[in-house]
Amino acid sequence: MHAAPSTAASLRHKAGGFTLLELLVVLLIIALLAGYVGPKLFGEIGKARSKTAASQMKSIADALDRYRLDTGRFPTSEEGLQALSDDPGNLRGWAGPYMNNEVPPDPWGAPYVFRTPGEGGKDYDLLTLGADGKPGGTGEDADIVAK
Repeated sequence: MHAAPSTAASLRHKAGGFTLLELLVVLLIIALLAGYVGPKLFGEIGKARSKTAASQMKSIADALDRYRLDTGRFPTSEEGLQALSDDPGNLRGWAGPYMNNEVPPDPWGAPYVFRTPGEGGKDYDLLTLGADGKPGGTGEDADIVAK
């Protein structure tokens, strides 16, 4: 004869897995959390890139100052920042390279903008145009200018 399964045995068998509804509820909760945390996290990435750009420009500005001390002038706009790594030729006093590595691109992959003389009577302008690569902007698209 066959005995009917006990209720305790059937409960143990049922407790072994999750139902589809339970899995869907968990996935919904994870999606809601990702929707809340994701935008905040990506905002922090933009801030980190801006801080990285400012730090890189500080290093470039220090190298430009050492270049000027050795040569008596800043690189011309035509020579550009490449003059910090490669001898522009026939320049008395050049004792570079002035940076340990090549001048890096900005955190968005574009080259830094270098102009000499700078606007407003400054010796030079050193800046990045931000994420959009266009003058102006706000947030991550804002221009960052070396001080």
